[in-house]
Amino acid sequence: MAVALGVLVSGSGTILEAFLSAGLVPRVVASDRPCRGLEVARAAGVEALLVPRSAYGGFGDGFERERYSVELAAALAERGVGLVAMAGFGTVLAPSFFGAFPGRVLNTHPSLLPAFKGWHAVAATLAAGVAETGCTVHVATEALDDGPILAQRRVPVDEGDDEAHLHERIKGVERALYPEVVARALSLLEAGREPADLAAEREPA
Repeated sequence: MAVALGVLVSGSGTILEAFLSAGLVPRVVASDRPCRGLEVARAAGVEALLVPRSAYGGFGDGFERERYSVELAAALAERGVGLVAMAGFGTVLAPSFFGAFPGRVLNTHPSLLPAFKGWHAVAATLAAGVAETGCTVHVATEALDDGPILAQRRVPVDEGDDEAHLHERIKGVERALYPEVVARALSLLEAGREPADLAAEREPA
C-alpha cells in the first residue's frame, strides 16, 4: 500500500518544488504561517493546510508548543500521512509530535552532522574555517538536529564565501539529495521497513 507523504513548510517552498519535480506528490502540505510554500502546494493541486502559530500564542513566550504539536500531528494523521518531511519548517515541535510518527519524521540540515547543529549552521561553518561542509538528511527527533543520519553530501567552502553564497550552494545539493532520500524512505515503509534502515546502507559523504 502506498504511504502518504506530509510536508511541513514555513517559507518559499523550494524544497517542496524539488519534491514535486521528482514526482513526490504529498497528501498534504502544512505550515505554521502564511507563506509561498502553501501557494506552491495549491498550484500543484495538493491540500495546503495552515495551522497558524498565531492561534496558539504566536511566536513569543506564550506559544502553546504542546497543544500545537498535538493538533498538528492529529491533522496529519487524519489525512492518512505515514511519513513527514520537514522542509524549512520554522517551529520546534514537542516530543508528542515525534511520538505520533515514531521514526517517520525526516529533516534536512545545512551541515555535515553532527557538526554545526542549530539554526546558524552555515555561519558557524564559516566561523570555524573548515574546508568543506554539506547537507544531511536525518530522522528528526525531539532533540534538535539529532536522530539517525540517512544521507549526506559534501559541499566545498570556497575562498571568499559568505553565508548567503555558501548557503545557496548547500541548498542546491539539498534539493537533489532530499527527494532521493524521501523516495527511498517511502519505498522502505511500503515494504514494511523503516526509514532508519537507510542509516545502515548509507555511503560516507
